[in-house]
Amino acid sequence: MRFIAAFAVLVSHLAGQIVGSIHPGLPYVITTLGPVGVAFFFVLSGFILTWVADPNDTALLFWRRRLVKILPNHLTTFTATVALMAAAGVPIMLINTIPPLLLIEPWIPDFDALGGLTGINVPSWTLGCELVFYLAFPWLIRLIGRIRPARLWPWAAGVAIAIIAVPFAAQVLPTRPATSWDPAIAELQSWFAYSLPFTRMLEFVLGILMARIVISGRWIRLGMTPAFLLTTACVVLQSNLPGVFRLCAGPTASALALLIAAGAAADVRTARTPFSGRTMVWLGEISFALYLVHYLVIQYGPIDGVHATGEAATATPSTRLVHILLTVAISLALAAALYTLVERPAVRRFSRPRGRRAGPTPVREDGLPPTGWPRTRRRDARALRHPGAVTHDETRP
Repeated sequence: MRFIAAFAVLVSHLAGQIVGSIHPGLPYVITTLGPVGVAFFFVLSGFILTWVADPNDTALLFWRRRLVKILPNHLTTFTATVALMAAAGVPIMLINTIPPLLLIEPWIPDFDALGGLTGINVPSWTLGCELVFYLAFPWLIRLIGRIRPARLWPWAAGVAIAIIAVPFAAQVLPTRPATSWDPAIAELQSWFAYSLPFTRMLEFVLGILMARIVISGRWIRLGMTPAFLLTTACVVLQSNLPGVFRLCAGPTASALALLIAAGAAADVRTARTPFSGRTMVWLGEISFALYLVHYLVIQYGPIDGVHATGEAATATPSTRLVHILLTVAISLALAAALYTLVERPAVRRFSRPRGRRAGPTPVREDGLPPTGWPRTRRRDARALRHPGAVTHDETRP
């Protein structure tokens, strides 16, 4: 499912080419796929980190693994971005280089108005949120671990309601200026409801709670098909909401959490799903790299989005189709190269100190889950070893 989410973000950024115009007037169901993909990754991050958590792990080792996972790809794509900006004649300023490099864009309320989005690899802003999530996770997992199983669903419902409330709270902020990418969305409201790590952490926490629900045997056995249908309905609803409400996960976050939990439950049962085949597993492996490279291809590749005028596209439908297919193909090729040459070697080499035995893993050397794990996690060791689309431990090489 990670690849589906990453590909949805790619499609949302190709919306102008798909419909033949930039904005306004795009079908919002396409552009909404981007925010939905981001919400999926935030929920999934909390879920997976909880699913594979080892009580014997340390915060320092956890942080080390997470940094090794994201920083090599980030630094590689950032270097490529600056080089492409220089080659394309894009102004290189402090605001569009230093914050992206340090992953602090989500903390700058007027980042867009200051010109921070000029030429940069826009999707990397989410890594700034993930860093905050990782920093807080060792404490969050302890606090949420104290919640009695019988109260997990009420807690999840409370967090889901808080997620829905975020765009309502954003209404107290000024409605001007608008964002450069959608005149119907106020910049400060977008920053508070969509970019600010503290508000987006609610989705990460929801993922932690859903993982605990499945682990503790409180799952309602909702199948993947109804969960997918519910998610689809929520995406359509979200795409028809006004302004900043269209950006925020809202009810979609709850549907995504149910879909992820349903996928994990199916994986534990070793049930075959569309995401458990070798091809989808491999695509899931390169999904992080795809997420980071695709926007650069859109900006500096065949579409040349960095020089777009904002007017209606003049290319013929066949030309746009060729550009779209080339962009997807180049993005997949670069993602595979980034994963193979940078991400995977870095994780294998640097995720653990030299001489230290392989760290946290959901299966012991003898093939059994770690001692002390709940019965629902121990009942099928083979399922836990299966590198499925959801339960695959992305922290491992």
